[in-house]
Amino acid sequence: METDFLHPTLRALRRLLRVTELGGKQLAAVTGLTTSQLMVLQEVDRGGEVMPSAVAHALQFSQATITTLVDRLVAVGLVTRQRSDLDKRRMLLRITDEGRSVLNRAPDMLQDRFGERYSSLPEWEQAMILAGLERLSELLGASDIDAAPLLDSGPIDRGLQG
Repeated sequence: METDFLHPTLRALRRLLRVTELGGKQLAAVTGLTTSQLMVLQEVDRGGEVMPSAVAHALQFSQATITTLVDRLVAVGLVTRQRSDLDKRRMLLRITDEGRSVLNRAPDMLQDRFGERYSSLPEWEQAMILAGLERLSELLGASDIDAAPLLDSGPIDRGLQG
């Protein structure tokens, strides 16, 4: 038996899926990057000279995912990878001038807007939203799916747009 809340709930869920999809398309159109690739580029820029493991830790991505994403960013000239002068076992990442140019023209990410607005909510409201989303994840049978903390759809390590 359907409730009066089913259709409005499905519409709200659909709007969330669409805004995520549209944000990713806008980002790809302007920069040629996926959300996860832009996040890695931003983290490399923040670090100045950073090890891939630090990027993985900061973004809560697996080391394998970071390796794939960095490989793609290096291939298109947005990031460089070189061995540390002090410890040859360590690989260091640096953003290139072209990488900075991409960051400068990138639109505001949906994830950043959400984070700012979400963190301004009272803690009880954040907890309610989290509980509702966790329950929705269970209802959809998605609670066992491994997901990185980013607003994007599709594989996290998919290729560059273009």
